[in-house]
Amino acid sequence: MVATPIGNLADLTERAAKVLGSVDLIACEDTRHTQKLLQHLGIRKSLISVHDHNERDRIEQIVGYLESGKSLALVSDAGTPLISDPGYPLVNALRTRGFSVVPLPGASALVTALSAAGLPTDRFAFEGFLPHKSGARQERLMAVKNDDRTLVFYESRHRILASLADMSACFGSERLVCVARELTKTFESFYSGTLPDVLAQLQENDNHQKGEFVVMISGNPEPEPAASVDMERLFRLLLVELPPKKAAAVVAELTGENKKSLYQKALEIQGKI
Repeated sequence: MVATPIGNLADLTERAAKVLGSVDLIACEDTRHTQKLLQHLGIRKSLISVHDHNERDRIEQIVGYLESGKSLALVSDAGTPLISDPGYPLVNALRTRGFSVVPLPGASALVTALSAAGLPTDRFAFEGFLPHKSGARQERLMAVKNDDRTLVFYESRHRILASLADMSACFGSERLVCVARELTKTFESFYSGTLPDVLAQLQENDNHQKGEFVVMISGNPEPEPAASVDMERLFRLLLVELPPKKAAAVVAELTGENKKSLYQKALEIQGKI
């Protein structure tokens, strides 16, 4: 698992360059993109594409390759593999089958942005990319509105203004935010303030809306207390219409508690009814 630069090629570690030069095959999101990095390093290697649309189909091919005694490096287009990038089904399958999966630390837009944002980093939640459509995006934002941790999102230039506007509508105008743009590149920029302030800063100049973005929002300083649930009463109502397993699944969805233990509780309550 080889982390590659998120912009500045000098950020590639010495160990990463050595591994890329020594493996038999490199699996990557976009072979053209990775080829440019290898040319910069003076490395010639066989490449295989592994992306969102073919990853599961590649698993058996890669397993066969490894079983033949060959070595493989997995990279994404930029940053650390699997962090909002392809790779999870492949790595999960390889670990399940007993192959050694070795991580090489390196660049990550998530950690790079947080280190310079000036927001609390003792606890944070990474939410990746938000949905493209406003309705679904606002639904996701409302689900984390009450979180008291720093929230981190990735966003593209096509949706950055719309996403910030939806965040302001969902979180309120007083929530502090830091937006990092084009990290480690020539035009690296940080914009800080309240959500309306930062939205206005980006709207001032079209150039401020170009590139790749990491959006970091301070947690809710006054989270609403979680509503208490009368578990037994809820189960009694549900068990009139639902079997215990289904009732337990509904309660687990509402409370976040373990489904298996809730199933046992449902059985106990059913015995009392």
